Amino acid sequence: MPGYAACEPRTSPVLTGSEQAVKILIAGPFSVGKTTLVGSVSEIKPLTTEEVMTSAGVGVDNTDHLDKTTTTVAMDFGRVSLSKRLVLYLFGAPGQPRFYPVLEDLSRGALGALVLADTRSLDKTYPILQLVEDLGLPYIVAVNTFDDAPAHDPGRLRHVMDLEAGTPLVMCDARDRRSSVTALTTLVEHLLTLTREPAR
Repeated sequence: MPGYAACEPRTSPVLTGSEQAVKILIAGPFSVGKTTLVGSVSEIKPLTTEEVMTSAGVGVDNTDHLDKTTTTVAMDFGRVSLSKRLVLYLFGAPGQPRFYPVLEDLSRGALGALVLADTRSLDKTYPILQLVEDLGLPYIVAVNTFDDAPAHDPGRLRHVMDLEAGTPLVMCDARDRRSSVTALTTLVEHLLTLTREPAR
């Protein structure tokens, strides 16, 4: 898509002066809390592309158990510093299947993905996980702990989502900055374990 042509190929973190800038994809199904997470952690005013849902989405976007009137149609963007040197640029992708091409475009240049999940509708997460895996993007899963969502044993969740042993799974409240930053830190630590040179 022309709007994302500036995204660089997936390589290593980009050095910008004294900063190490890392592009991170925030993925997950419709209404899982991606916009909320980006907004809760961003040090700058987040860029959002929220639009009012119309009758065109009836029968297309599943709004069961949701009081939702808007949806992301392109991306969310925010910035968070994990340290004086390490800065994450967060790109939140829309979660509906019709927007999967946008997710694929946003993945270009990303070093990893944080995939948000909702235990009220885990089946909606599986296509996103498959797409992220097909893109070859390392990821972790963060279960967004909605107030009315059933709690499950993490081991059971890992089994149901068929996560590999090395893929971290964490609980996260997307509304809470500290909780969301912890999830992002877990992703960065996971990426470091994947890129660390083997012991000689």
